Amino acid sequence: MTPAFSATARTAATPLLGRCTFPPASSEIACAVSGGADSLALLLLAWAAGCQVVAHHVDHGLRAGSDLDAAAVQQVAALIGVAVVVHRADLEPGPNLEARARAARRSLLPVGAATGHTADDQAETVLLNLMRGASTDGLAAMRSGPGHPLLGLRRAETRALCAGLGLEVVDDPSNLDPVHLRNRVRHELLPLLCELSGRDVVPILARQALLLADDAALLTELAAGIDPTDVRALAGAPVPLARRAVRRWLRTARPALGYEPASGYAPSAAVVERVLAVAAGTDRATEIGSGQRVRRSGGRLFLEASRADS
Repeated sequence: MTPAFSATARTAATPLLGRCTFPPASSEIACAVSGGADSLALLLLAWAAGCQVVAHHVDHGLRAGSDLDAAAVQQVAALIGVAVVVHRADLEPGPNLEARARAARRSLLPVGAATGHTADDQAETVLLNLMRGASTDGLAAMRSGPGHPLLGLRRAETRALCAGLGLEVVDDPSNLDPVHLRNRVRHELLPLLCELSGRDVVPILARQALLLADDAALLTELAAGIDPTDVRALAGAPVPLARRAVRRWLRTARPALGYEPASGYAPSAAVVERVLAVAAGTDRATEIGSGQRVRRSGGRLFLEASRADS
């Protein structure tokens, strides 16, 4: 630890902490740190908040010199006396690279690791989920809390923090590649929306996500008492709660039968509606994809392998 840098960093970080959602001081926290401005700011702010921090860096091995990113993270961590764990994920370029990289990070990082997503990332996620046809849960995007403690900050603020402390940040060139949809949302769609509305839409989208997160939490609580395999219970429930109960059932039960959606997304609206049709007696069974189906028998719903695959 470098005392002079630590004092300066703590002074610079303190004004931002009131809009962060770190756990209480002395809490252990694992931080995902790529070396970019957002993740380095996460590392510094978690440390300034008094947490017991361990930085976790994932090297995807997708470009020459990516191992230098870990060195940049270790350099900053050494200035404040934080340990670094480096993980290696050897990915090959190709289709679905973003999804594969995200899955690799999830498999390597500790459960609940904090990320450096900001309000700008939140706004992008809302728009991406809107384009995917997401409902309340998806439009609520990332939930504020210890896992996403920087959602109250702007990307410009994380960059300013790092610049003010003279830190060299890693600028991943893939963040400019238009082949990735998020980059087009970031560099094309959001600026256009700001231009058309004559205002900065990032705070608006981030605030909408917060409101929808509250709505989603309430609906989830109300749906928790519904047995999604009981057709009478589904029939007696308001449709929005019945949909939510079925979606929860499929998300938890399908992996147990060997199905794990690669995208990580919830079952589609079409699948949920077909299951509700079975519950209502309109159909006796329905295929739900990946070699599985839902059938009705004796007033209950059963999730099982499709007959052709059993």
